[in-house]
Amino acid sequence: MRLPLRLFPSLPAPVRTASSVPAGKLNFVPACSTADGRSLELLQDFVSRSRRLFVVTGAGLSTESGIPDYRSEGVGLYARTDRRPMQHTEFTRSAKSRQRYWARNFVGWPQFSSHPPNCAHRALRSWEEKGKLHWLVTQNVDALHSKAGQTRITELHGCAHRDCVSCVLRVTCLGCGSITAREELQRRFVSLNPDWSAQAGAVAPDGDVFLEDEQVLTFRVPSCERCGGILKPEVTFFGDTVAKATVQFVQERLAEADAVLVIGSSLQVYSGYRVLLAASDKKMPIAILNIGPTRADHLAELKVRGRCGEVLSVIQPL
Repeated sequence: MRLPLRLFPSLPAPVRTASSVPAGKLNFVPACSTADGRSLELLQDFVSRSRRLFVVTGAGLSTESGIPDYRSEGVGLYARTDRRPMQHTEFTRSAKSRQRYWARNFVGWPQFSSHPPNCAHRALRSWEEKGKLHWLVTQNVDALHSKAGQTRITELHGCAHRDCVSCVLRVTCLGCGSITAREELQRRFVSLNPDWSAQAGAVAPDGDVFLEDEQVLTFRVPSCERCGGILKPEVTFFGDTVAKATVQFVQERLAEADAVLVIGSSLQVYSGYRVLLAASDKKMPIAILNIGPTRADHLAELKVRGRCGEVLSVIQPL
């Protein structure tokens, strides 16, 4: 169904657009011109034609909530710092790396949990309520979709949020496989480090905060109470693989859908990109909403450049 351009009035420039979050949190949104009316019309047409829409989201969706992404030009974590996210092999092989990770996570966990969902998260929740959105797969670990009320969702890389609704926030022992609640681990951290304190810097996309190396030297990390093994959060670190059962589940939901919309992801991580490869193999229509280039631009019939919240606020689940 073609919709007239008059349904999409001119939108203000991103830096001046009213938002559901404080203006200061928009510092993590890269510079972007307003999506033009023709692009909005085409995206509305794409959404309207779908009856079982499959959505893939990434860190670009949460920048408007004050959580930075990794790769955005000028404002992403990689552009602003020399820091890189924890690698799976680094975590498992290095006690010093685990000490640094858990010290940052101990401080950042409550702060990370305080970020609210934004208008883009709420728009996607309304699409689900109205029967437009068949399933949503997010690469984010911030649980903002769940906080907004999304229920038809798979958190591809797990969840690092303390109030996560759609998953049980847990820590697993790499030795014996026993499970510990993250809340319980936080209490053990406090007990082991009664006099330890650190001044936190900005939050990172994975829930950590910035701490100087000197601040973490005396931080004590508990071991598994059952076997003394290494404790790891149930999230997928860079370099790790998503569980086969999760991959299979996502593929089954994709097979039930009739179109795919990517929102706020460069798809540089293969676990997200392979969803698009599978959709392309099935000859499914693909559209992408993202400020910058993505790994799957060549697979899409439509690419819209714009802020996620600004665009989704005017697209209707017709």
